[in-house]
Amino acid sequence: MSINPPSLPPSPLRAARTAAPVSTRGARFAAPRRTLAGGLYRPAFLALLLAPLGIVYVAAFVYPIGAFLLESVWTKEGLSLANYARLVDQPLYVTILLRTFRIGLYVTLICLVLAYPLAYWLTRLRGLPFSLAVACILLPLWTSVLVRTYAWAVLLRHGGIVNSALLSLGLINEPLTLLYTEFAVLVAMVHILLPFMVLPIYSSLRGIPRDLGRAAQSLGARPAREFLHVVLPLSLPGVVGGCVMVFVIAIGYFITPALLGGPRMLLVSTLINQQVTSVLNWSFGGALGATLLAAALLSIVLLRMLMGAASRWIAEG
Repeated sequence: MSINPPSLPPSPLRAARTAAPVSTRGARFAAPRRTLAGGLYRPAFLALLLAPLGIVYVAAFVYPIGAFLLESVWTKEGLSLANYARLVDQPLYVTILLRTFRIGLYVTLICLVLAYPLAYWLTRLRGLPFSLAVACILLPLWTSVLVRTYAWAVLLRHGGIVNSALLSLGLINEPLTLLYTEFAVLVAMVHILLPFMVLPIYSSLRGIPRDLGRAAQSLGARPAREFLHVVLPLSLPGVVGGCVMVFVIAIGYFITPALLGGPRMLLVSTLINQQVTSVLNWSFGGALGATLLAAALLSIVLLRMLMGAASRWIAEG
């Protein structure tokens, strides 16, 4: 005759393990909804939070730009496109528009050529060298644009450091005319806008896993093929962002072309300032501003399309 041992009550640890799990999903999200007078996520509460920002945005951005653009089509006789017809009919204004877009394109291409190797080099640095390199890149952003522009004027003037160095080396016989030229505008704008190209490209390159490059090399890809088919396609978002920022800022830049280009190097931004402040022709200035805004938006669309086509071509090739 066998005697069964008495059954022991389950331990608290075993009871906790075998107990049915308690769902806290509803409680986790229900608690914040009962706070702050009815809920954090109600549309009325969100509208109340965004109201100050919306008021400032409308008052400081939408209304001034809208009123300025309305001036371009509003005359004493009513609505008219005469200012836009004047902009297209007169060769002087067409030349200024083409010069503005040409300088913006040159600045963007030069910044891209200089910024991509620099950003790629930054991804290989660590520690103190990386901090010093980033500080040197961001240093122009810590100085006023007006100060940097006048610094370039001192360097490029008739008796400046550049001409003095070329004369001392025997490369030229007389000082070159560097100031108040397109060359001076290009050099200064590239120096000022280069960080806006470096930072987006570096951000894209930094996010590419290095294992992808090692995998490509293990499959027999040479460094050039690895760069064209792995690194470059994955960094195109940064390239697009940098090109858009630099081009849009370049075609609307005012201080540098006005100080280093002189009266013979009129761009759209300096022409708008002339029409509004000197001639007091707000209607034509509004037409110029609308044309510049439309060109900036169109450039963003074209750059995205171009980079998308380039990405597909690289992926297929």
